Amino acid sequence: MKLTNLLQIAIKALQRNKLRALLTMLGIIIGVAAVIAMVAIGQGSKQSIQTQLSSMGSNMITVLPYSNTTVGGGGARVASTGLQTLTLKDIKAIQTNAKYISEVSPAATARGQVVYGNLNWPTQIMGVSPDYLTIRNWPLKEGVPFNTENVNTAAKVCLIGQTVVSNIFPPGEDPVGKIIRFNKIPFTIIGVLAAKGANAFGSDQDDIILAPYTTVQERILGITYIQTIYASSINEGATDSATAELTRILRASHNLKPSDDDDFQLRVMAELISAFSSTSQLLTVLLTAIAGISLVIGGIGIMNIMYVSVTERTKEIGLRMSIGARGIDILMQFLIEAVMISIIGGIIGVLLGIGASQLIAYFLKWPTLISVTSIIVSFTVCGITGIFFGYYPAVKASRLDPIEALHYE
Repeated sequence: MKLTNLLQIAIKALQRNKLRALLTMLGIIIGVAAVIAMVAIGQGSKQSIQTQLSSMGSNMITVLPYSNTTVGGGGARVASTGLQTLTLKDIKAIQTNAKYISEVSPAATARGQVVYGNLNWPTQIMGVSPDYLTIRNWPLKEGVPFNTENVNTAAKVCLIGQTVVSNIFPPGEDPVGKIIRFNKIPFTIIGVLAAKGANAFGSDQDDIILAPYTTVQERILGITYIQTIYASSINEGATDSATAELTRILRASHNLKPSDDDDFQLRVMAELISAFSSTSQLLTVLLTAIAGISLVIGGIGIMNIMYVSVTERTKEIGLRMSIGARGIDILMQFLIEAVMISIIGGIIGVLLGIGASQLIAYFLKWPTLISVTSIIVSFTVCGITGIFFGYYPAVKASRLDPIEALHYE
């Protein structure tokens, strides 16, 4: 029997039982839609995390002071910003000896109140070098960055983030050239940072003021040591080499013996991106596996309905066999019906899954990324599900005895 004839028979059989066919498809529809939506949520969150962390500087390496033995009064451990193991000597050593580091910047941070006119806002000021903007991939929206001369003279100039702008300046007012006060110290705004938004940890990256590190050290904190060092490897592939190089240079700069522990700690952004991505990927796999259970349930539903269909149409099968239909024809007839149910359900499920992903992104504001791979895989699984769960009932139909089938009531 020709394939076109088998398709026509399968379509007519489904049209005779439209409601039953739709209910049978329901498991497949829900399964496919759930898989696509779950993968979209997982991939969207993964991309969002990677983008946010990359915006902090994908090649960035952070050096913090560290000690296993330093404790404060009452046995409390001193905060890393209070330790004095990092100095400008370390910066010079890195600039002179590092081959895998492209930029390096010291940093010192203080919190306080910024005031402009009758408006004020609690924020933080970070003292850095001009290289910091390159390390963080942070462009300016307007104005100019401070330079080496500003650092050497401890100039009272600054760059401000968008959150600070929106809280101390009236709408439409240009901040560049204005004088603000941070803890009563006047700073001239020479540039406005481009918006970065919240980072992967939920902190507002735009709630910040950047100034020359010497200005913050001398005029605000009154310190000579460095709280943090930010460095950037020459590329992402050189991060491991840069980390090993930094460790070697800092140990030499601090005159540490081979038996001494490091009095600093390194945090590599690339490792953080990898860790978050792995967690997100695991979550995606878990959600997809849970959603995939619906596909299995849908397949079982197809098998069940096909068994019922074979039983209902036993006499029809006997009649077809008596006029010359072969067992393979009967098998293909029921198998095509099962595959059609599965594929039609898959098409509806794909459309529903794409729509659900877009609605989730629109109403819940969750990042979603519809994966073409998940659509192809889901659709392929639908076809396999139809063949797998429809095969046994089809085999049963093809093996019916024509005489017994004709006498079936």
